[in-house]
Amino acid sequence: MKASILIPVYNEFSTLPLVIERVIDAPLPEGCQKEIVVIDDGSTDGTTELLSKFKGSPLVLVHYSIVNFGKGAAIRQGLMRATGDIVLIQDGDLEYDPQDYVKVLTPLVEGKADVVYGSRFRRGVRGMKWSNWLANKILTFTSNLMFQAGITDEATAYKAFRADVLRSIRLSCMKFEFCPEVTAKVRRLGYRIEEVPITYNPRGIAEGKKIRWQDGMEAFWTLVKYRFVPLESPSNVPEKATTLSNPRASARFTPK
Repeated sequence: MKASILIPVYNEFSTLPLVIERVIDAPLPEGCQKEIVVIDDGSTDGTTELLSKFKGSPLVLVHYSIVNFGKGAAIRQGLMRATGDIVLIQDGDLEYDPQDYVKVLTPLVEGKADVVYGSRFRRGVRGMKWSNWLANKILTFTSNLMFQAGITDEATAYKAFRADVLRSIRLSCMKFEFCPEVTAKVRRLGYRIEEVPITYNPRGIAEGKKIRWQDGMEAFWTLVKYRFVPLESPSNVPEKATTLSNPRASARFTPK
């Protein structure tokens, strides 16, 4: 089984080399191999030049966007190039620890889950700004209320999927609304979200954190929007995929 690690990056010159090194060295569940897909989303700080050293690498594939479209668009570009059976999202900073890959991917590799989120709150978070903590709690509460998600961390970056599950969704996200969009849509398709505890090292704006309060408002609106709008099928997935009933789904969500 192959795991595709998607790393969307924008102006992460100072942290990206260490992130890629940690991703390369990170252990995976037994019998699992990895490919790393880095999506440079129009960086202007030297990240693009830094990534040039991976040209021709058998392990690291790099895609370049000439302009900064946003994290969601970068993830969609990476998904188009991923060849793994499993897809995991990795941020290009040092907030998340690739040593957690085994915990996040094992339920997928063993066939016990279709979607896994790494929860920062199951272990307890230290150092997160109060405003960010509150925004996370509001988004998680909204996800549980509207979609019966049963989760503790909607906005976690560590989200992993069976590749066919993720490709059964037509994603429209451009920026940070990837998280609420994919949460809403996997639940509307009936997939249960498994959670595992992960470690987390918060960083602030001074260290390069890019998400702002406006992104939190957009995330909330995205959850509300996808509670009601009809789901669309991706052009490369049969229509029946949008009505897939997952036998592992608990409290299957049925939109009215």
